[in-house]
Amino acid sequence: MSLDPPAPERNETLSRVQAAFTRSDLARRHGRVSELIGLIIEASGLQAEIGEVCLVGGGRASDPVATEVVGFREGKTLLMPLGELQGIGPGTTVEATGAAFRVGVGEQLLGRVIDGLGDPIDQRPPATPQAWRSTIATPPDPLMRPRISERVGLGVRALDALVPCGRGQRLGIFAGSGVGKSSLLGMIARSTTADVNVIALVGERGREVREFIERDLGDALAHSVVVVATSDQPALVRIRAAFTATAIAEHFRDQGHDVMLMMDSVTRFAMAQREVGLAIGEPPATRGYTPSVFALLPRLLERAGSSPVGSITGLYTVLVDGDDMNEPIADAVRSILDGHIVLTRSLAHSGHYPAIDVLQSVSRLVNEVVSDEVREAAQTLRSALSAYQEKEDLIAIGAYQPGTAPIVDAFIALRGEVDAFLRQSVDRVSTAPDADAQLVALADALREHAGAETLDGTVMATGGEPAPISSVAPGPVPVGSPSGAPVAIPSLALAP
Repeated sequence: MSLDPPAPERNETLSRVQAAFTRSDLARRHGRVSELIGLIIEASGLQAEIGEVCLVGGGRASDPVATEVVGFREGKTLLMPLGELQGIGPGTTVEATGAAFRVGVGEQLLGRVIDGLGDPIDQRPPATPQAWRSTIATPPDPLMRPRISERVGLGVRALDALVPCGRGQRLGIFAGSGVGKSSLLGMIARSTTADVNVIALVGERGREVREFIERDLGDALAHSVVVVATSDQPALVRIRAAFTATAIAEHFRDQGHDVMLMMDSVTRFAMAQREVGLAIGEPPATRGYTPSVFALLPRLLERAGSSPVGSITGLYTVLVDGDDMNEPIADAVRSILDGHIVLTRSLAHSGHYPAIDVLQSVSRLVNEVVSDEVREAAQTLRSALSAYQEKEDLIAIGAYQPGTAPIVDAFIALRGEVDAFLRQSVDRVSTAPDADAQLVALADALREHAGAETLDGTVMATGGEPAPISSVAPGPVPVGSPSGAPVAIPSLALAP
């Protein structure tokens, strides 16, 4: 009886061994530090590739410092640290590892808080990963992405009703500092219908991390993974945190889960990449941001979305500079994502939370994920709110005459109900069906109070059909004369 394995199995084993030898370094590749300026380490004699992890230093006195290859200049390799630059001097040995940065992934990450390199920071022992995954990956094939038709509940009434989100959609939350982005993310994380939350806190203040986890996230931590890179971390760690969170989300997506990926904030990610670009000699472009920033943004944001197996619904906050919604990063991110939510400081100052400006907020998939009735109700509320804002100054000074615009009168009569609908305390949970039902009821009430005028301003005849223009009685129109006295002139009849 032969103990040899079958020929096909033996050939497969040999193929795997051959591939392993092909990818392996059979000799160690070394170099030496020749110069260190700022955050850039220049190494001579080192053979390495862009994105490869290298170890600098190490010995009896200190541990080696992990670095990453970010460029080349005049025959030298440029490295940036993934840790503190301690114990590095001229001539320090640099060893290439032959591999790009990878992070451990698996179910053991649920309920954990890790840093930008995947190491736990929650005072709990490290867990054994189920697999290792590179943080750099290509987005899904565009033709393999299923069309988005299913809705995901966010748990925030104003968003579910007026800015609905599809499963696999990517939305941006645009706001200045201190307007409530983190609180809104916490509300969504606690109430969303997604299976898993992956939350990346990039460049956050250290004080806010524990506040967010204990106050905003709460019990939702049990089905969440939190990746943290505070503002004092090196630029590469902050960049890596965004890619680490995305790689973890991709792992759960490939397991068939619907993942909610929340990143706060993309602006600090872009600032970190600007630091790297300027350090290696890139020319500054728009407002000091280097070209690599705008090249890296789509590589990060396009990795979220739908796939044949699972989905990644992305929520990315954008910290707008000086509350300017058209600054370079905000403009670039808005052009990539599938919709945007705008939080305004004026609403926050008036005590309106969440401070969502529904007139500036748009979901590009609203026609795909909600019914016609809900979409029309949302348009009714937006039209009424827009008409009221146009007359708000006149109302404030008492110059508005009731009856001038019936839809404005209807909004004034129901303003308390509208405000109650758009506001929501952080500890309240709302569902998408409840939000839809309340929106439809509110829109019906606005139409009823508006009387004989539709929301687009068309004058209605008694039978419900638009009245001809000539049936509107002409009257004198006061205008100003050269001397300043009002003069009455007859208006022109537009139909016989």
